[in-house]
Amino acid sequence: MNCEFDKVIDKYYPVGSRRRDIYMKHCRQVADKALAIARRKGLALDEADIIAGAMLHDIGIALTDAPGIDCHGTLPYLCHGTAGADLLRREGVDERFARIAERHTGAGITADEVAASGLPLAVRDYLPETLLERLICYADKFYSKSGDMEEKPLERVIASMKKFTPATLQRFNALHEEFS
Repeated sequence: MNCEFDKVIDKYYPVGSRRRDIYMKHCRQVADKALAIARRKGLALDEADIIAGAMLHDIGIALTDAPGIDCHGTLPYLCHGTAGADLLRREGVDERFARIAERHTGAGITADEVAASGLPLAVRDYLPETLLERLICYADKFYSKSGDMEEKPLERVIASMKKFTPATLQRFNALHEEFS
């Protein structure tokens, strides 16, 4: 592993903690799925970047109030992407990875959705733009950090996207078309 992200993970996810075990399992699952897609599709992405992006995409969960996954921060879970991006920027991690953290939630979130739903985020777009951002966002949708942590079937992912807005489902479907 790239020591750039190992040090950040070690700082917020102590070795031997349940939080780290959950975090590492989830991020490795996302990395493995993203790598498999990139290889199958022949995507022009550096595998080290895919791994780093996947391993850091959820770094902000440690700052949220999610006791079920051993996170005892103060922020609502929805804020883990933006909090993670801020954390990565403070730690001096490459901006590409901060942007992945910031934009992976759901199938992306628009400024209009933030405003209309009163989400606890600054009103702006949080949409995955680059190929790497879209790939990590897509791969992430197939894994949860709670329950059995097994890969979700596509039907279950679609059902979870339907719970948000029709536009969320449309964005996920576009990601699925791009990466399936």
